[in-house]
Amino acid sequence: METIIFDVDDTLYDQTLPFKKAFTQVIQEPFSDEKIDKVYIASRKYSDALFDEWEAGEVSTQQLHTYRITAACEEFGIGLSEQTAIAFQAAYYREQQRIQLFDAVEQLLDLLHQENKQLAVLTNGGEHHQRMKMDQLAIERWIPKEHIFISGALGHAKPKQEAFHFIEDKLKLDKAQTVYIGDSFDNDIVGAKQVGWKAIWLNHRHRKLPKSNVRSDATVFSAKELLDLFSTSIHWV
Repeated sequence: METIIFDVDDTLYDQTLPFKKAFTQVIQEPFSDEKIDKVYIASRKYSDALFDEWEAGEVSTQQLHTYRITAACEEFGIGLSEQTAIAFQAAYYREQQRIQLFDAVEQLLDLLHQENKQLAVLTNGGEHHQRMKMDQLAIERWIPKEHIFISGALGHAKPKQEAFHFIEDKLKLDKAQTVYIGDSFDNDIVGAKQVGWKAIWLNHRHRKLPKSNVRSDATVFSAKELLDLFSTSIHWV
């Protein structure tokens, strides 16, 4: 059976929107949208750098959250107190409860569901927090709860092969008929390709291709391009 598996953050929805709103509310620097985008990208870099330690329980969730925003802001000459970093995270969490799917992703999910494709989600993060997002996105309109896989519940995070192999076993996947879609080259594309899946890089942040022997099977630069890719050939996988 053809199976399409999605990442969540910055793949199903625009993760910068809640970040920008929280930044404007709490930090209140006179930054343009483009500059806040750069702060956001830096925050993801610092989040990824500490993720393994967080997953192992070596740092707390609050430490992860305060570190990633304070370190990102420091790159741009903004000094944040711990209190301000905590206030930012609270605002960010509130705005994440208002997220919406990319319009083109919603259309794509409708299309794939109508074509009886097997759909699933694989996302890194804490179980409660990620489920909150997926409830807000109403993802179970297309993807059953038992097809939603969260690293915090699995005990393994992307790009570790164990996370991908767990889904293979649960869903009885045919590697040649499985494609993973995500925005992170290192976590999503490398992770999927190392276990023999196909992979589509949704590079809507126009990040540079990392130095790697791994290549995606396709790269698109917007959710609309992703929809067009499948609309052109529904049997893409």
